[in-house]
Amino acid sequence: MKQTKLEFLVGAFVLLGLAAVAYLTVKLGAGTLLGGDTYKLEARFTSVSGLNAGSNVVVAGVPVGRVESIRMEPTEYTAIVTLNVMAGLKLPTDSMASIKTTGLIGDKYLALSPGADETYLKAGERITMTESSVDLESLIGKMAFGSVSEETEKAPPP
Repeated sequence: MKQTKLEFLVGAFVLLGLAAVAYLTVKLGAGTLLGGDTYKLEARFTSVSGLNAGSNVVVAGVPVGRVESIRMEPTEYTAIVTLNVMAGLKLPTDSMASIKTTGLIGDKYLALSPGADETYLKAGERITMTESSVDLESLIGKMAFGSVSEETEKAPPP
């Protein structure tokens, strides 16, 4: 009798653990574990290469939200990023949004740098000062081909 009671308790404990893991997986996948209330902001970039929906939004290294969606503005050929930011965070209207990389070739995230303006961005407003992501492959290509052309110019004729 004691053996079946012990097996039942172990089984209940395992099921409770699996339920907790499933709950955390759903919450983290949806990005709702950061906090309850959020508000939406937009930012316009010329290039968002590497940034995805679900990427972190960071202020001073602290995650404060997530990228909700990225869409193309067909008339101006720019990308519009919609982001959810914690409701308690009040960003001045002269804040700047930059796309940064974790490490050298890591994931991209959106870094917000608060400005010093007295007025704050409201839900649905657009951050006007942005800095697009750096395309590392094109920089390496320019550096490689640039150094090749410089060497051929400096070489003495035969």
